[in-house]
Amino acid sequence: MQLDFTAEQEELRAGVRAVLDTECTMDRVRSVAESGEPLDALWATMVELGWPALTVPETSGGLGLGFVECAVVAEELGRVMAPVPWLPTVTQFAPVVRNAGSPKQRHEILGRVATGRTGTVAVAEETGSFDVADVTTIVEPDGDGWALHGTKHWVMEGDAVDDVVVIARLPGTHGDEGITAVVVDAGAAASTRLATFDATRSIVRLDLTDLHVDADAVLGEPGGAAIPARAALEESTVAVALEMVGTAQTIFDTVLAYAKERHQFGVPIGSFQAIKHKFADMYVLLERARAVAYLASVMIAEDDERRTVTTSMAKVAAGDAQRRIAKEGIQVLGGIGYTWEHDMHLWVRRIKSDDALFGTPADHRTVVARLAG
Repeated sequence: MQLDFTAEQEELRAGVRAVLDTECTMDRVRSVAESGEPLDALWATMVELGWPALTVPETSGGLGLGFVECAVVAEELGRVMAPVPWLPTVTQFAPVVRNAGSPKQRHEILGRVATGRTGTVAVAEETGSFDVADVTTIVEPDGDGWALHGTKHWVMEGDAVDDVVVIARLPGTHGDEGITAVVVDAGAAASTRLATFDATRSIVRLDLTDLHVDADAVLGEPGGAAIPARAALEESTVAVALEMVGTAQTIFDTVLAYAKERHQFGVPIGSFQAIKHKFADMYVLLERARAVAYLASVMIAEDDERRTVTTSMAKVAAGDAQRRIAKEGIQVLGGIGYTWEHDMHLWVRRIKSDDALFGTPADHRTVVARLAG
């Protein structure tokens, strides 16, 4: 098992960071939060550089890289809070298509992803559960196609992407039985943007009542998507955890720089023992979250049997880190940390929002406990 980054992976990180430092400044992120207008120019740059094609097979026009490379990019995007649909497209939509689709569907749909077509996945419903076994949305035969009935909540960028993979079930089925993945044109579903904590990213509710789709919209065999969808959602969960790690790193770095510059009683506040203890605790939690998240990414990349438990451990560790780092980050900054003018509130909003997506830390602790017996 390879646990060190290769030279190529380090080069990828450096290249991604160099582009984002130039093209995704906090001024631009703030403009998205205030105006709601997407950074189309940044997305165009990403497409030109092949970032959406990262994990798409070469036979479909992609780069054919693995999930560890995907994880590297996810962390870097979290570091700058990039307000683009890369995360839902590459770590949510594409994995479901790759795992559940037929060879023809994978080639065609992933080929479009490689050229910049965007997507997301719709799993959770009113309960907020991201477990496919809890899905109640129905998909049933309707003439020469299929009809969907239900409502999906907490869909990332659901009103800003081109396609949505809807996780639904066949009538009369329960649990993992009958789970089906259906590709829907995002514009065909009525979307309502939810009032959420993070203004730089849209989270929507999709009304799928009596929505008709073509026969070939179902990925693979109807009713057989439970296992493929679970595997794909593990990628989604770890990617969100790594985005949280990237954002937490930015909070840590910003606050550390402030503690070195802010003086009280003639000395930097970072020299006070109480402040040193805060940073020590934050650093341990941050490095723990990063290590566990990359361990999970390796497990996924190698399809190790421990991928499920390490995925949940990664989300738990990221949740523990964000809870402490967000709190201490604001407190060390003092009054300025509560102002609109400082970027701290943007970082805290993003990391708190991510904490609830694809299962809360409490949900994943339950998974770990169950798997541990």
